[in-house]
Amino acid sequence: MYPLWMQYGGDMTQKLNLSVLDLCPMLSGETPYESLAHVAPLACHVEELGYERFWVAEHHDMEGIGSSSPEVLISHVAAATKKIRVGSGGIMLPNHATYHMAEVFRTLEALYPGRIDLGLGRAPGSGSKATHALRRSIELSADNFPQEVEDLEKYLRDELPLKAVPVRVNRPEIWMLGSSDFGARLAAHRSLPYAFAQHFSGLPAIDVINLYKRSFRPSEILEAPQAMMACHIICAETDSEADKLALSSDLSFALFFKTGKNNPLPSVKEAEAYTVSAMEREQLRATFPKFVGSPQTIKKLLAPYRASGIDHFMVLSMIYDQKARKKSYELLKENL
Repeated sequence: MYPLWMQYGGDMTQKLNLSVLDLCPMLSGETPYESLAHVAPLACHVEELGYERFWVAEHHDMEGIGSSSPEVLISHVAAATKKIRVGSGGIMLPNHATYHMAEVFRTLEALYPGRIDLGLGRAPGSGSKATHALRRSIELSADNFPQEVEDLEKYLRDELPLKAVPVRVNRPEIWMLGSSDFGARLAAHRSLPYAFAQHFSGLPAIDVINLYKRSFRPSEILEAPQAMMACHIICAETDSEADKLALSSDLSFALFFKTGKNNPLPSVKEAEAYTVSAMEREQLRATFPKFVGSPQTIKKLLAPYRASGIDHFMVLSMIYDQKARKKSYELLKENL
């Protein structure tokens, strides 16, 4: 029997491309000023480690997540770093005027040439009340998303009479995001790179990414499919240490299920004071998949994905202690 990477075409001997997804978590016991102050230092740290991209998400009406304005955070991070690509993971396009987003990301590209990624999603990133407040009309739904993507690309290519200012600016790199086969098919149809959100999808990442690759239409924009998998990884020197660090996000998700509220990320000490049963944790990690363990364990857990040909991972690490969070990214970069 051949090893997995020879069976499926993935080269397990190659170093992985690694990037970072930051939800900018609000931390229990900290003010928003203090929690958001962690964003730029983390970006600088992973840039030094050699990570390829640093993306921030868009979420609304969630007290535990500080990334309600990704375009503001992108500028903040890009100003603090030198070469890492910075972008949105993603802009929830139905929430915004397409023309305005074209101008926002052209401005960012003009400020930080060759470093801006525009990741696009169709989910609201919020509950129904926030969605209605953002979109201002019940007629503005995610069903319009494919047309909005097309319009955005036309603005960025100057194919419409109305110009997105500033003009004569290179096109930011557009990525399609998704947690289902819808985004995969749309990305393939529009010749865009694709990022699959494995960390909150119930669908098998390998199947969806392979669907994208099979369906991809080459173009002048992108000649071959380009895919990455976003995933939640908590890594420490030992499995037991990593499992302890994971208690914070386990409790955060458990309370979200029970109360419907997204509160600041609890410390490990706070999480240990709660009782989350082994069955609850198993259910939580099935709903919000998470890879937890030492570098050796993480390597084994990612092996099927690497064997399938996925070689670019965008890593979310919801860890309360910021030194441990940085160490998690260090261990991944050193060992994967």
